[in-house]
Amino acid sequence: MNDKQQSFERLLKIMDELREKCPWDREQTFESLRSNTIEETYELVDAINSLDIPNIKKELGDILLHVVFYSKIASEKQWFEISDVVNSLCDKLIYRHPHVFGEDEVETASQVIKNWEELKLKEKDGNKSVLSGVPSALPALIKANRVQEKARAVGFDWEVRSQVWDKVQEELNELRVEVEKQDKEKMEKEFGDLLFSVVNAARLYDIDPESALEKTNRKFIKRFTYLEDNTIKKGQSLKDMSLDEMNEIWEEAKKYD
Repeated sequence: MNDKQQSFERLLKIMDELREKCPWDREQTFESLRSNTIEETYELVDAINSLDIPNIKKELGDILLHVVFYSKIASEKQWFEISDVVNSLCDKLIYRHPHVFGEDEVETASQVIKNWEELKLKEKDGNKSVLSGVPSALPALIKANRVQEKARAVGFDWEVRSQVWDKVQEELNELRVEVEKQDKEKMEKEFGDLLFSVVNAARLYDIDPESALEKTNRKFIKRFTYLEDNTIKKGQSLKDMSLDEMNEIWEEAKKYD
């Protein structure tokens, strides 16, 4: 048994002991772990966004713990074993990569994605439609990107990516019309259409919209914190400052991006 196998076997044994001897671990269920799993996933994303390698390693361990934990609970109920989880994953990876494990040939990553989606539809327990595999609970921005990627995989996409800018402008114009009318319901609809088209543009230019927006969020937070800190140093309050005064400090903050 090599080091990788030994470390995984060690984890499984620790999980067995925790489930048997720890009152908290013994009480956990699929439902009680669910929110923790979501939290751990976001903590991993935070570490990845910061390229914090030690924390990426740590958070990956936390995610792995949850995989093992769910599998342990399932084995106690005789639903499935951790080996079933692993073997199912292995079978799926082999089936969906015929260009690696079979005789198919592909030249580009886009061809791989197209084949992947087509194979998913052919699987016995696979998705019944191209978009059915997109989790309904995904955050809207991520979901928009995923449904567009899946549609693209079966050929539903712009012929030339620059065409998307006409669509963005069209949606912006339609939003402006509804803003002029102050029709709140239609404004919301058109705003959603505009966001969807902007996400589409990001995808077409190989930009992850979630990552791009998060970087802007962090930049804004950093600049606003600089604004607050410098205001406090001067003995002032943001509420008592004019917009021009705040903008002056804001411009200073840009130098530290």
